[in-house]
Amino acid sequence: MSIRTAFAAGLGLALAATAGTASAQSNVKLVLDWAIQGNHAVFSVPIEKGYFTKEGLAIQMDRGFGSGDAAAKVASGAYDVGFADINTLVPFNAQNPDKKMVAFFMIFDESLAAVIVGKDAKVAKPKDLEGKTLAAPEADAGRLLFPAFARATGIDVSKIAWKTVTPQLRETMLLQKQADGITGFVSTSVLNLKANGMGPDRLTVWRYNDFGVPLYGSALITTWAYAEKYPNTIKAIARATLKGMKDTFADPKAAVATLKKFDNLMKEDLELDRLALVRDAVMLTKNVKEKGISEVDMARIDKALAVVSEAYKVPAGKVTAKDVWSPAWLPPLADRKL
Repeated sequence: MSIRTAFAAGLGLALAATAGTASAQSNVKLVLDWAIQGNHAVFSVPIEKGYFTKEGLAIQMDRGFGSGDAAAKVASGAYDVGFADINTLVPFNAQNPDKKMVAFFMIFDESLAAVIVGKDAKVAKPKDLEGKTLAAPEADAGRLLFPAFARATGIDVSKIAWKTVTPQLRETMLLQKQADGITGFVSTSVLNLKANGMGPDRLTVWRYNDFGVPLYGSALITTWAYAEKYPNTIKAIARATLKGMKDTFADPKAAVATLKKFDNLMKEDLELDRLALVRDAVMLTKNVKEKGISEVDMARIDKALAVVSEAYKVPAGKVTAKDVWSPAWLPPLADRKL
């Protein structure tokens, strides 16, 4: 080999190594949307089974305090990746154009946002909520998106009375009959009520998606800047998570057991119920079964964004589908088929 050829080959290797370093990061901090719950097994499974490790990643997974909180922590750089409601990115990106966030792997094909009412409130249809009292935190996604549900079902929102409470008191208001109903995520509120003696047989649950509100749900998110700097890392996270999802669907009990390492006080039976509820409602939807995991319809997401923008008082068109979602880092569709 000539000196010139050897130099060129060495330079090529050096450039390749530099490019690899620039597009991958081994230590990744992941913040969840809430306390450790059954549906988070899609992350604990690939951690415990070494799927992330095989991708060259060391994942630190921490509980969160809401989707908005998770987005803020990722935007600040305190965390690299988050698991959060994609709808949260609409107001965030509108208010923080220099720190825009993007969802890169859709885990909940629909939203868990719902109105949950006690059977003793005697409501047969959503329109019957008029004249009733609902309780929720002021910034609750279910409350903020309620006008969209109201439009879809013909509810006069001026005839709804709201009580503003903390997240910790929401279900208590319904249990103590201080409110006729609440808004929130089915996965949290229904299971919390069940744990306190108010089972599903005593509840009426109206999930917004079931009434034609075309919302997507929670996804893996990061900043555009991070995804563009470390595309190989984002692709690796997506691949490992996909394996974790498939394993979770195949053996839910074993999947939930992997969460004990992250919360040893967790009640496995309760979280197994929660996982089943979330899986059947928003993870294994008809769309996912037919088209594949994380196969997002851009026309549908545009319709969803119009609904979300109005709810969060973001000017129409300010945040588009391409601002909050990209399939660029997904595994091949053939791998995402069930």
